[in-house]
Formats: sequence, C-alpha cells, structure tokens
Amino acid sequence: MPIQRKKFETEIGGKTLTIEVSDLAGQTNASVIAKYGETIVLTTVVMSKTDASTDYMPLRVDYEEKFYAAGKIIGSRYVRRESRPSEDAILAGRLVDRTIRPLFDHRIRRDIQVVVTVLEIDEQNEPEFVGLIGASTALAMSDIPWNGPVGGIRLAKIGDKFVVNPTNSEVVDGKAKFDSFVAGSYGKINMIELGGSDTDEKDIIAGFELAQKDINNLIDFQKKIVAEVGKAKTEISLSEPDPELKKATEEFLNDKLEEAVYQKNKQEHASKLGALKHDYFAHIKEKFPEPNFKAADFLFEEAINDLVHKNVLERDMRPDGRKLDELRALNGEIGLFPRTHGSAVFIRGNTQALGIVTLAPPGQELMIETMEMTGKRRFMLHYNFPPFSVGEIGGFRGPGRRDIGHGNLARKAVEPLIPPKEEFPYTIRVVSEILSSNGSSSMATVCASVMSLMDAGVPIKKPAAGIAMGMMMKDEKNYKVLTDIQGPEDHHGDMDFKIAGTDDGVNAMQMDVKVDGVTMEMLAKGLEQAKKARLEILQFIKSVISQPKKELSKYVPIIRQLKINPEKIGSLIGPGGKMINGLIKKYALAGIDVEEDGSVSVSGSDVKTVETAVAEITALTKEYKVGEIVEGKIIKTLDFGAIMDLGGGKDGMIHVSELKQGYVKTVEEVVKVGDFVRAKIIRADEDGRIGLSLKQMEGK
Repeated sequence: MPIQRKKFETEIGGKTLTIEVSDLAGQTNASVIAKYGETIVLTTVVMSKTDASTDYMPLRVDYEEKFYAAGKIIGSRYVRRESRPSEDAILAGRLVDRTIRPLFDHRIRRDIQVVVTVLEIDEQNEPEFVGLIGASTALAMSDIPWNGPVGGIRLAKIGDKFVVNPTNSEVVDGKAKFDSFVAGSYGKINMIELGGSDTDEKDIIAGFELAQKDINNLIDFQKKIVAEVGKAKTEISLSEPDPELKKATEEFLNDKLEEAVYQKNKQEHASKLGALKHDYFAHIKEKFPEPNFKAADFLFEEAINDLVHKNVLERDMRPDGRKLDELRALNGEIGLFPRTHGSAVFIRGNTQALGIVTLAPPGQELMIETMEMTGKRRFMLHYNFPPFSVGEIGGFRGPGRRDIGHGNLARKAVEPLIPPKEEFPYTIRVVSEILSSNGSSSMATVCASVMSLMDAGVPIKKPAAGIAMGMMMKDEKNYKVLTDIQGPEDHHGDMDFKIAGTDDGVNAMQMDVKVDGVTMEMLAKGLEQAKKARLEILQFIKSVISQPKKELSKYVPIIRQLKINPEKIGSLIGPGGKMINGLIKKYALAGIDVEEDGSVSVSGSDVKTVETAVAEITALTKEYKVGEIVEGKIIKTLDFGAIMDLGGGKDGMIHVSELKQGYVKTVEEVVKVGDFVRAKIIRADEDGRIGLSLKQMEGK
C-alpha cells in the first residue's frame, strides 16, 4: 500500500517551498518533510507523556547532519560515519532553537524534543531555512501546546538589491554587502543572525522590513496547513506556585529586594542577594511545614524580574545606577605576554576578555569537512568561558554550544578586517579567554580580539567594537532600550541584541528575545543607540592602540612567498616527498606549503636560511628558455662534452661541438672541472634536458 501523503506548496524567493505531511515517522507527535530546491529536511517533534522533575521548560533541539545528504563518505578514516555534531550543525540547531523557544509557555514541564534531519542538500539552498519552517509547521500542527507558527528567511543585499533566500553561489567571495537570517512571529522579529562589512543601519532596517513580509506570508501558509491537518492541542498542567507561597514571598520581599538588587558592584550585588535569599528560604521553612524550595526560588527570581522591569519602565532606573544609554567604565592593555605573538585585555565593568593571537604558516589552516562544505579556514576565532569567570566551580569539557555560538559571532565581526592572504600570508588564530563575566562577553571578545591583532602587527583594515543592547517592555508602546546590559538586565531582560562593527557600519549582529518578538521601531531604536555606544568604545580602543604595530614579534615564523609553474610542483615535491622534505631538513624550516596554483610559502625561524631555501626552490623550479644566458660551474667532463651545474639540482650539457669555434682536440683544453663559465641555452626539452653553448658566447 503506498504511503499516504498530503503536499502543500508556496513560493518564497522565486522558488517553491513544499511541505509534505505523511505516515513517515508516525510515532511522533508530528512530522513533516520540507523541500526547497533539492534540499530536503525531515523534522519531527515529540513530547513526553508526563512532567519532568525540572524547574524549567525542558526543550531540546537537535540538528542532524547526514553525510549521505551531500553524497559524501567522510569522517575519521576508521569511523566512516557521523559522530559529534560539527560547529555548523550546532549553530544551525541554535538558530532553530532561538526562534521557536520564546513561543512556548515556560511553565510547561513536559520534555519536548525537536529533531531536524537533513536528508538531501543541493549545496545551493541553505537547510537552516528549510529546517526552521519544517520545525515550525510540525509544532503548529501537532498536539504540543505552542504559540506559533513562526517564519524565517535568509536575506542578503547583493549590489543594490535585497535578495530573499539567495543561493550560496550568489553570496560567495564577498558579493553580498550583508548576509543574514531573520525570523519571527506575525509582524515581529524574534531572531537575527547577520554578517556583513560596514553595513549601514538604514540598509539593515530596510531589509528587515522586506523580510517581515515574507515571514508573515510563511506564517499564513502554515496556518492553512494546520487548518487542514492540525491536531487539537493537548491540555497539560502548567507549573504554578502555591498562591499562599506567592503571597508570603511578596510580603517578605516587599521592602527588602530593591536594596539587594540595586548595587553598582557585581560582587556586592551577589552577596546581598545571596544573604536575602538565605533569609527568605528560612522564612519559608518556618511558615510552611513542607516547603517547595524550587517554587520558592522561581518566585524569588520572578520578584526580581518584576522589580527590574518596573523601575526601568517607570523611573529609568537601572540596577547599577547608570543612565539607559550609558556604558560601564572601560579599561584595557596590550602586550601583556611577551612570548605570545599578540595579546590584549579589554575590560567593561566586571566583564573582562583576554585576547591572544597566534600567527602560523599557511599550512596550519583549519581543514573543514562537513555535509555542506569541504575547505580551509585561514582565520580562526575561539571563545572560552571557564566557570571561574562567574565565580563558579565546574569541569572543562571542551567548547559547548554557547562557546561555539559566541565565537562564531565574534569571528563574523572581525573577519572582514583581516588582510587577504596575498598581503599577509599567515594563518591567524585568536583565542578569547573570558576572565570575568557580567554580561556581553561576546562583544568584549570582539574588542579584545581587535586590540590583540593590532598588538601582533596584523595589518587589519580598521578597528571594530561590539556592544550588547537590551530591552524592558510592557507592550509595543511601553518599552525602554538599554545600552551595555549586565547582570540582572541580561538575565531578566526581554531582548539580547548584540551589534559589532567599525566607524563605518555593522559587521555582525545577533538578536534573541524572551517575548514573542520586537517591532521595527524597537530594532531601529536599538541600532541607533548601539551605534552611539560602538563609536564611543572605538575611541577608547584607539586610545590604547591607534594602529597595528609595524613589526611582528621575533617569535613569529618568517614567511617568504614565491610563485612557480604548477607543472613544476612535482619537481619541488619529488618522489614520495623526498625533495621537499629534504629541503625542510636541510634548512631547518618550519615548513614549505605548496598550493595547486603554484603558490609556495617557505617558513622558518631564521631569515637567512629561509631566503637561501627560497633561492634553491627558485632554481629547482626555474623554467629555462632558449636564448637565455646562464652561469655555473663545470662539474664533469666527458669525451663528448662537459656538464655544467645550473643550481637547484639541475645541470646542462655543453656538447664538444659547442665548446668553441673550430676543432676541439679534448674537452679539457677548453674547460676543466671547477671552472665558472657563462653559457647560452640552445635547447630546452620538455623532459628537462638542457643544451648549452659556450661557442655562441664568444665575443660577448
């Protein structure tokens, strides 16, 4: 019996989006297959039958890359299968998660899992778009309580035009002025990822206004599907605290909370709040025979949330006493560690980011092999968030989803500043170590990275800086935008809006919300306020280091570049790498890197040996032409001529008839071993044999 299917189609970005509802994955709460171009994604949603023993909504979003989707067999040589998710998969999963999460009732305690599985990829249409629409449709048509649907598109500005869902080939090689993914609910935006280069804020808003129309259309499309095949939503119990406990909490905290929350220093804030919570729990324990401390903790946080919102909206009052558009105190230094290639610390309030730069030969590029791409990355930016940065104890298990997401955002902001390989051949790695965190550590990473790059002498095009904006809102008309959010504002605020860029525009942007979305007016206000702060931070960075240092550290490898005929690559490498490895050993080099186009980079710690190696490689790969004059020593004589050393392991033959005009009785009467002579090339065969003439040099 054939599989039962229902197909729904709409047009987006000039291409057809198909949602297919069928019997496949029939044991889930809902499943859909979404198709766009030849990219196909299966999305499933499942909710547990009972509540979990958590004090938060247990939502999990998994994005599964499958190598077969791209027709590849990759992975470890001994494990040819998918293992841990790639950074791209983690970022794609975060994109879906950040869009759908705000539309759940956070009092839900049922385990919910959304799985996005990429079945086929055409390498032109991004699976993130397809996966998000699939996830939204599956949730909306399922019996899982959710306040969707949502929509989202990829949006780029190419030339003077905004392009909806551009293909990958349309945005490669810097063709796009900016490339973004924008998602949201009807009439609102709730998730943004953007990378660009000096993008004007007005262009961003104009593009997002266009995106909102497509988001609305995608939501209307999904509502039609739900009307036809959707299920009734399951009625589930929501986590509600005991009314008596809530009343007791309000009475106890009524005149005590503001003093604890409103402290300029984070440590003092934490100390006073901790002491208050201790007294509050003791009070609850006395008042209730079997206290629910999880519910009490929730009510304590809710009270802080209400207080912070109320004071910002009604009194423009922030926990640390700043004005709404005021930055925290800035500080910073460069050149902290002499043996590193570049270092800097950037401090904003209690947030401290330490940037360390390492420069290496081209061969140290990061090799990337994923479902979507195989290639190299020359510039890397890694973000580490150790537990001590927030005064906690924890394990070190490698980068988590947050570390990867923050590092990727900072990389987007800094990468447009990096000089091209032709101008600066080094592979560049920046590591940001967060030493102390009190909000906006990803944007502090941008600042520390730029300062450390300039300290390292990397000739970046211009400095960049980043700032995190927040918002407290009651409704669309009653809201306040906050500059440089920290502590309670980050935790209890309704928006986290990070913007990084230069004096001339925006390079990267990311937004998440805890409400159903924000309007264009709110976004425009946030961008305007962020620009003022960004320019102020840039002035501070320039006061610490105004331009990249002229000299690289003495600990940076020396690199010299040359270009050879690609057909000569084999001569340089030699059988089994014998020639190239011999040169590395002979001159004690760090390495010799050869590209397919004939670009060669020679690196080492000593200038003289590197340049000598370059000279030998030049000679080894030199192309000799008829008529060219060469010099060298005679290394061997024969009955029929002499062999002349041309350098680079090459030699040429001077036949006896080309030694001189007239009769030659013996070769030695003209040249002897060790003689230094000048000769003219009279033959250069494809097999590398070279014929020389001394006779034709007579009189020259």
